Amino acid sequence: MLSRRGFALGLSALSLTGCASAPLGASTGLAADLRPRPNAGYDRWVAGFQSRAQARGISSQTLRAAFRGAGYLPGVIKRDRNQTEFKRSLEDYLSIAVSDERLQKGRAAYSRHHSLLRDLEARYGVDAEIIAAIWGLESFFGDRRGDVPVISATSTLAYDGRRGTFFEKQLIAALEILQRGDVTAANMTGSWAGAMGHTQFIPTSYQAFAVDHNGDGRRDIWSEDPTDALASTAAYLARNGWKRGLKWGGEQGQATVTGRSLQPQPGGPVFVVTQNFNALKRYNNSDSYAIGVGHLADRIAGAGPLRGEFPPDENGLTKDNRITLQQRLNARGFDVGTPDGVVGPKTRAAISAFEKQQGLPESGTPSQALLRRLR
Repeated sequence: MLSRRGFALGLSALSLTGCASAPLGASTGLAADLRPRPNAGYDRWVAGFQSRAQARGISSQTLRAAFRGAGYLPGVIKRDRNQTEFKRSLEDYLSIAVSDERLQKGRAAYSRHHSLLRDLEARYGVDAEIIAAIWGLESFFGDRRGDVPVISATSTLAYDGRRGTFFEKQLIAALEILQRGDVTAANMTGSWAGAMGHTQFIPTSYQAFAVDHNGDGRRDIWSEDPTDALASTAAYLARNGWKRGLKWGGEQGQATVTGRSLQPQPGGPVFVVTQNFNALKRYNNSDSYAIGVGHLADRIAGAGPLRGEFPPDENGLTKDNRITLQQRLNARGFDVGTPDGVVGPKTRAAISAFEKQQGLPESGTPSQALLRRLR
């Protein structure tokens, strides 16, 4: 909620909540390079930092508990250095953000938590479906909340220095959260960049906006119970410009709202958006993200797919062409996963493997000629 850098399909690593998720949800399974490694420079930095933390009111007891088992995570630095400026098209973004799997899971989660979501809508004025959609994009409805220890991640990034001031601020905030008793150090986990919980709050945003909705005395966004996390998301939007009773927008020609027109992808669908679209961008400063949230929310509520069509990509392929290509690669034994029309690393690797088998130059690039060859 602080950084203006975003992830997800077309954005870089930190969303406005600080999400550093794998596409639309933090990854699961802790990689070897995300486990502490000996580093003398980091140890010296932590020793110096602790005096600064104590000057900010962090107790020795909190520091001992927080850094017990914490350490330097080389994988965090690797991921921070390897952020790309690769930008997916809106069509690809929506193919993942509003995939059949995410939509099916979202409708089930919405039904399961209907009473809570409607209660939050009544209290904060934020549409229940919007809250659910953010949950879906940020952590796949709680399935991918991230399992990297936040103290290790933020201290590694603060020590590293590239964004040291920002991450030292996040580390101090994380320690203050621990000292308050909202969570233990062992349970304070998240993304490699310190985004936490069901809706991926960075520590400073947690401090500013998290709420204790269930009244147990803790603002718990980490546990299996999503109550406080969803309430915190609603509170965040309510305090950042969301207007009760106003739709986010919709596809031009279908929308029943008035506002400004927006066409994020040349030749693609045109949307009409309202001030609530801007509130969604306060959560993650990306047109694609805000459209993804809005469209997923509409689909969860029962709306159909977009009517407008996207133009062929730079290789002359439509989404249907790309899906057909992926299906044919799978049929030939070149695994691309579930055909979705999004050409990612797995599809490119499958194309290269097929090209190699056929004695062709290994480009990894989809094309009409490749599609014809796969018939």
